Amino acid sequence: MRAHRAVVLVALLAAVPLAGCTFLHSNTKPEQTYFLRAPQPAAAAAALSSSLRVGHVTAGPGLDSPHIMLVQADHRMDFYSGSRWAAPATEVIEALTVETLRSSGVWSSVEDSTSPFPSDYLLQLEVRRFEADYTQGSTAPVVRVTFDCIIGRREGRDVVASFEAAASAAAGANRLSEVVAAFEQATTAALNTLLQQASQAVRADLQRTPGSER
Repeated sequence: MRAHRAVVLVALLAAVPLAGCTFLHSNTKPEQTYFLRAPQPAAAAAALSSSLRVGHVTAGPGLDSPHIMLVQADHRMDFYSGSRWAAPATEVIEALTVETLRSSGVWSSVEDSTSPFPSDYLLQLEVRRFEADYTQGSTAPVVRVTFDCIIGRREGRDVVASFEAAASAAAGANRLSEVVAAFEQATTAALNTLLQQASQAVRADLQRTPGSER
């Protein structure tokens, strides 16, 4: 009898790992990660010898997330399941902003929020809109991107200018690949506007204060 019980116990223990393996199996599709490319600068502007630092980007409620956000009627906010940005939206926008400003050739140097080096000017950016908008009733959304920007001198913390950089782009179809393409198109346009406004603001500030350009 004892031998019989031992055989049964061994058989049950041997079956446990096999049963456990069945619980690890899932039919859920793997999450897809998307990235955006920085735009090529629009028209090249005359170079400045001033340096610029992009501060830590902030975002409105619900937007500081790696989720690809969407808005629907009745003020409903949601996100696309099974997909995400490569990082939270604030980090994505900060990296794209720094790369866009650097590649423009306008500034002597452009640093991100983690840089230990000082700069002549500081750009603070808040993401107010960065979502696919379904509120118009059409099947495919319109992607809306809006940045609230403040640029100021590092010394004295004086505000030089505040402005909005905004753009929108209609998705070609209600497919995530098309929506991401619209995100890239709208973000490119908004960042090119940011580049132009920031360089114009600093140029005007330098003209108001002769000898201040470094």
